[in-house]
Amino acid sequence: MNLTEAVRLAFEAIWAHKLRSALTLLGMMVGVAAVVVVVSLIQGFNSYVEEKIAKIGSKSFTVHRFRKEDFKDTDTIAAAQRRNKKLTLDDLAYLRSHSVLVETLGAKSLPTFLEVKRGATALEDVAVSGTTANVAEIENTEMADGRYFSESENAAAMRVAVLGADVANKLFPQGSALNREVVIGGITYRVLGVAAAKGTIFGTPQDNFVLVPLKAFVRDLGSHITSLRGLLFVAKAKSDGLFNDAIEEVRQLLRARRQLGLTEEDNFAITTPEAIIGMRDRILGTIYLVAVAVPSIALFVGGIVIMNIMLVSVTERTKEIGIRKAMGARRRDILKQFLAEAIILSALGGACGIVMAKIAGSIVTATIFPTYLSVTAIIVALTVSGGVGVLFGILPAWKAARLDPVEALRAE
Repeated sequence: MNLTEAVRLAFEAIWAHKLRSALTLLGMMVGVAAVVVVVSLIQGFNSYVEEKIAKIGSKSFTVHRFRKEDFKDTDTIAAAQRRNKKLTLDDLAYLRSHSVLVETLGAKSLPTFLEVKRGATALEDVAVSGTTANVAEIENTEMADGRYFSESENAAAMRVAVLGADVANKLFPQGSALNREVVIGGITYRVLGVAAAKGTIFGTPQDNFVLVPLKAFVRDLGSHITSLRGLLFVAKAKSDGLFNDAIEEVRQLLRARRQLGLTEEDNFAITTPEAIIGMRDRILGTIYLVAVAVPSIALFVGGIVIMNIMLVSVTERTKEIGIRKAMGARRRDILKQFLAEAIILSALGGACGIVMAKIAGSIVTATIFPTYLSVTAIIVALTVSGGVGVLFGILPAWKAARLDPVEALRAE
């Protein structure tokens, strides 16, 4: 018996027992779908982080008041609040005047959540931040309409604003928002531009924000900038080759300005794109392994289901096997037939699981988080499901091949 004949007989057997085959497929479908969805989420998250970092640029870094280690527990937070001074506009001016390796240096406040109104329409808890004009260049802010405010507008503390896409769509559902007025925290600002939509991450909208000139923010909303976290600085090195030197220059300048001794640790933090990726890998590495390993158990269970069903099938078709052997079928022919049936069932389950995963991924992408279903994941899923078919199908196929034809013909 050639391979084509074995496959044909396997399909005939599967079609003859449609309900049993469908139930057999179910375990493999769920297992493959679960694994592929998890892999899609992981790849989607990694792509999202790398895309954001790529947009910011490899030459950019950020200066914060606190380090990630400062948030380990309440004691470390309290100690950091006492030790770490707030970053100030005077610090910004000092770094700008003394740095020679930094191409551009900007500042922005961490967001404060305020009411933003237009006429009778009011939006609560909108993230409002103040920035210097060059932050748009450093962070590669994309504009869907209009423009970012200029450095002269920031220097004059003009009341102008850039809206996030969600804010613009809700406050100006019809027509353009440009040169229209909005009320932020009770103060009127003129809209200069609308930022390009960023979508959502883990179901959290990324377009519910307003950006205003930093000096206007300090003047109008000064109480918010004196919060525990205050300002942060964003900087871009003059070249990739000078990136590490620029970071060290800023670090030493801040240490000198704060008169830190040689043995004293930094009372500020500098974050780079590589550090963000490293932190992501350290925090989520184990989670990724568990997230993939747990659904993989479903694949193992699906393989056991296939093996059990195939063993039952061998028992039910004992007389058929006897007749085929009496007509000249060899052991390897019977082995091929039942092994092909197990592999086809497993591969069909894998294919259906991929379709389920694609549907689930589309729903997750639309509502919660971007996913990415790669060709590699599809190939691996089909290969693994086929491998499971071989692994768990070999025993039933071997049992069928070794049946004694005389005893098989006597079976009822």
